[in-house]
Amino acid sequence: MSPKAPRKRSGAMSAPPRRAQKAISSEARAMGTEIRQVVRDLDKSIAEIHRGLRKAERTLEADARARIRQLRKDARTHLSVLKGKRREASSALKSLSSAAGGAWADITRTVESILVDARAAATAAVGRFRSAVGA
Repeated sequence: MSPKAPRKRSGAMSAPPRRAQKAISSEARAMGTEIRQVVRDLDKSIAEIHRGLRKAERTLEADARARIRQLRKDARTHLSVLKGKRREASSALKSLSSAAGGAWADITRTVESILVDARAAATAAVGRFRSAVGA
């Protein structure tokens, strides 16, 4: 048996031929190095800006959460005051209606004064919350 003849490989499998490189001057090489350094510095600056933005976002979100907590606390306080005024008006109405008999004018004046105070407190609370949220 004769040895097999070596098969020629197809062009797709072989490495592409190298192009002859022109000689680059030292100034051009230095310029290329400097440009690469500038690009790296820009990449670092962009990354630093991204880090700063993320930190600012986290700070703003934390401040907003704290402000929301405070507003909710204030709202609960104001609601408890208003509920107390409602209880006061309700109890005044019950006591006056049973004691006064037919003197409804006195009853309505007393209840109206309590309701005016409650309405003023509610309006002030709503105004503070609207100004806090910028509405």
